[in-house]
Amino acid sequence: MAAAAKPKSLALELPPMNIQTIEVAIIGDTPLICHAWSAKSKKMMLDKHMKKASAGRVAKDPWQDFCETIYWLDGMPDKPTEEDVETGRFGFPSIAFKGAAITAVTTIGTMTKVLARQCFHVEGDMVELLGPAPSQRFDIVTVGMTTDTRFRAEFETWGAILKIKFNANVLSAEQVIGLIEAGGFGVGVGDWRPEKSGINGRFHVAKTGEELPCR
Repeated sequence: MAAAAKPKSLALELPPMNIQTIEVAIIGDTPLICHAWSAKSKKMMLDKHMKKASAGRVAKDPWQDFCETIYWLDGMPDKPTEEDVETGRFGFPSIAFKGAAITAVTTIGTMTKVLARQCFHVEGDMVELLGPAPSQRFDIVTVGMTTDTRFRAEFETWGAILKIKFNANVLSAEQVIGLIEAGGFGVGVGDWRPEKSGINGRFHVAKTGEELPCR
């Protein structure tokens, strides 16, 4: 009996990707609270993983703790001063803004998180924050069963320009902007944002003629 003929393989034809770039200006609606990992926190975590003995609790330095929560674009000085904070350039992780938009997809029935995650990216590791220098914020927080104090940076007035690359075969520029807007309204970025039952870190896409914050 002759062997059955093998079906001919069908060539998979993929259309060329249509990668486009847009800049989306955003303006903060509520203060942005930063909480970058400090060198001290990173060392404590590494020591714990390396099974090193703990040196015990040390006295807090509110000013140093505040400065270490900021994302310094040009590197944090060894001993930052008030002038350093007033004149410094600061940023925020670009992935946070994409993450806000991706999470907001859950409110849009025509798209999945997987699809949205693959078809656009916010360029760069950091997005520069525009506006006045941050102020020092003090909070009492609960971590697990422990109550502790936190000294963090808060940007009362802020904005940014997001450089976004997207696949125009999947999303239009208007849809990308819509995702960013939804993320800013319902999810936010930074500590105590709406996603974490807070109110901070909300933003909107700047309207035509709306000016971004400046120092």
